[in-house]
Amino acid sequence: MPAPSFMTLALEEARAAADRGEVPVGCVIVRDGQVVARAGNRTLADKDATGHAELLAIRQASAALGTERLTDCDLYVTLEPCTMCAAAMSFARIRRLYFGAGDPKGGAVEHGVRFFAAPTCHHRPEVYGGIGESDAAALLRDFFAARR
Repeated sequence: MPAPSFMTLALEEARAAADRGEVPVGCVIVRDGQVVARAGNRTLADKDATGHAELLAIRQASAALGTERLTDCDLYVTLEPCTMCAAAMSFARIRRLYFGAGDPKGGAVEHGVRFFAAPTCHHRPEVYGGIGESDAAALLRDFFAARR
């Protein structure tokens, strides 16, 4: 399945998160062309500041595969990951990161601390930004506009 199809699944997770009143971020983890985990933000529902889509999906994938190392997995997420999520991807040894919209305020991959470029980062996934960017950005824009 090509990258945009997996990002479409991540966008579905983001829309479901928005329907729950969560910031619309969705994530899908893929191994050997098969989805092994998918999640949307759940910080409000779980009353957990770490309930980001990426962390939930990493936990789910690790449980499904029986390992904390996801070396042959690719992660698709609708928004540029924050520092916490980038660190989790590094520790999980995610092979490739595909993200949709950039995040100048909270992103940590192409913005902010640029976590994967830090000399203390032990593992750097291949990074591909801008996948499904217009759809992901529109979803976020619409979500926040409705709350103003």
